[in-house]
Amino acid sequence: MLRYSISILFLLCFSIGWAQDEQINLNPQDTLVQKQTYGLRVGLDLSRLIIAQTGDDYSGLEIVGDYRLTQKLFIAGELGNEKKTKQEDLYNFTTSGSYIKIGVDYNTYENWYGMNNAIFIGGRYAYSSLSQTLNNFQYFDTNRYWNPDTFPIGSSEAIEYDGLNASWLEFVVGLKAELFANIYLGGSVRIGFLMNTKEAEEFPNLFIPGFNKVTDDSKFGVGYNYSLTYMIPLYKKGKKKKALEIENQNEE
Repeated sequence: MLRYSISILFLLCFSIGWAQDEQINLNPQDTLVQKQTYGLRVGLDLSRLIIAQTGDDYSGLEIVGDYRLTQKLFIAGELGNEKKTKQEDLYNFTTSGSYIKIGVDYNTYENWYGMNNAIFIGGRYAYSSLSQTLNNFQYFDTNRYWNPDTFPIGSSEAIEYDGLNASWLEFVVGLKAELFANIYLGGSVRIGFLMNTKEAEEFPNLFIPGFNKVTDDSKFGVGYNYSLTYMIPLYKKGKKKKALEIENQNEE
């Protein structure tokens, strides 16, 4: 009996000594895996709808969308059409056409755990097919004796020019904020550089759908949009949450 008691006591002493030699980890690692949603986000540009409702000289619709490839990278694009009538000093014209833009967006924003907001930069290649209609025009005449209040009428019959097009590159900067689950409100500013344009010899392309106003002696154009989109969840992909670095103040 004494022999068994001595053996048990020896095992207890060995176990206590081994436990004291083991280092206790006071900084546990966080191994929580966050499941992030990947899918297709589609919606509408609200700005074009609002402008179309507030005036008779404009109508337009733009569908916006993106598809998440990685944590930061998205394939993005826009598809739309516009029709705009504008009165200048000597002429009145109407431009109508459709356009497509395709490119990528890169999210520069570091989201908090569980958030899906974005502050992004990106680029697009854009192409527009359009037609111009010269509704009426007047001749510029320096002799105002017979027409002191206006210029002589050139034509009041509409002249249409079909088969026109334009292509440009676009730099994009914007943001998207998740209002509710999978519903996003966004906005972006776009600077376009006109590469090629096919226009009529008699009348230039003064407005290009998707590009905006064309100015003399400049290939740059500026645009914007405000979007409301919905993400269609397709699958979820895990991302390991970063371990928190805890400094031991007592050891300093």
